[in-house]
Amino acid sequence: MQWTDRIRQVKIWLVVAAVLIAAASLFVSHQLVSDLKAEERTKMDLWAKAMNFVQEADGDTDLSLALAFIEGNTSIPVIVTDAQGSVLEYRNIDDTLGVDGYARQMRQAGDTISIDLGGGDHLLVCYDESTLLKRLTQYPYWQLGIVMIFVVVAIFALLSSKRAEQNKVWVGLSKETAHQLGTPISSLLAWTEMLRENHPDDELIPEMEQDVRRLERIAERFSKIGSLPEPVDTSMQEVLDHVIAYMDKRTSRKVTIKGHYPSHEVVVKMNASLFEWVIENLCKNAVDAMEGQAGRIDLWLLEEDDIVAVEVVDTGKGIRKKNVKNVFRPGFTTKARGWGLGLSLAKRIVEEYHHGRIYVKQSEVGRGTTFRIELRRQR
Repeated sequence: MQWTDRIRQVKIWLVVAAVLIAAASLFVSHQLVSDLKAEERTKMDLWAKAMNFVQEADGDTDLSLALAFIEGNTSIPVIVTDAQGSVLEYRNIDDTLGVDGYARQMRQAGDTISIDLGGGDHLLVCYDESTLLKRLTQYPYWQLGIVMIFVVVAIFALLSSKRAEQNKVWVGLSKETAHQLGTPISSLLAWTEMLRENHPDDELIPEMEQDVRRLERIAERFSKIGSLPEPVDTSMQEVLDHVIAYMDKRTSRKVTIKGHYPSHEVVVKMNASLFEWVIENLCKNAVDAMEGQAGRIDLWLLEEDDIVAVEVVDTGKGIRKKNVKNVFRPGFTTKARGWGLGLSLAKRIVEEYHHGRIYVKQSEVGRGTTFRIELRRQR
């Protein structure tokens, strides 16, 4: 649990750092854009003064400098209109865009400078941001978007690589465990057979045989981890009954386990051995959640259209809301002893092997928890 919390804290700090970097980048870009806007405004003030100088000049005035300044504007879109709004001159504007409409947009935006011609007459210089300034305004957002895409892809690739490596380790460990269990299980089968021959009336020998067969099924389950076992039509009632029979003999009398089924048989394509393990794991967790107190576990088999659902309802201590999203994460556990792998493997068996869904339907601290598994009928 501490490991999971630490990972969550690291993620939070990474997000905070990314937000701070993004905010700093946007702030610097905003300041730069503001400075360029002010510079372009100053240039247009000078351009308007040059236009005013040309309008007021007589025949002997040297206009070369003013005209050079006017001609020097090659980037800022500008339109000169009379007092009535008629366009007199324009620069750095594509005719196809509609000069009159563009001028109205500039006036509405307030990007205008008035040139007084005297006698109550005037010209209006309308201008817009240069293409460079517009691109610079948008650039930080494009830059941040691209950076975020690369970060997401990098994190996804890293997590996928790490997950694949972990899966290989667990698959190898599972298969090796199954292999190592094979020899002692064979020996136990031989010994129980000898005991049966020497003590045919001993009532404990059948129980020993059941436990050895149980070990065989466990070894079979471990051997199938990492492979895709072929699902076959299986009675869901039989699967749940096997789990109840197994748990009932190995659980305190304080805990009652009961199944609730439809009156007709419900058949689903599944790998019975692996699916039984999932239900057993949920039941064992439910028993642990009762912490030695009296309680109840109900297995509900439900049919909803083309969905077959199994709900495991217990009266244990429940799960805190902050932990509900973490219960299926590898390594997460609230037990003093435990690896935190049971529910993670259960999720993998349900989702990857049976193409189903498993989730916490409801949980309340002190009242109990309901786990729900949904399998789709294969027609």
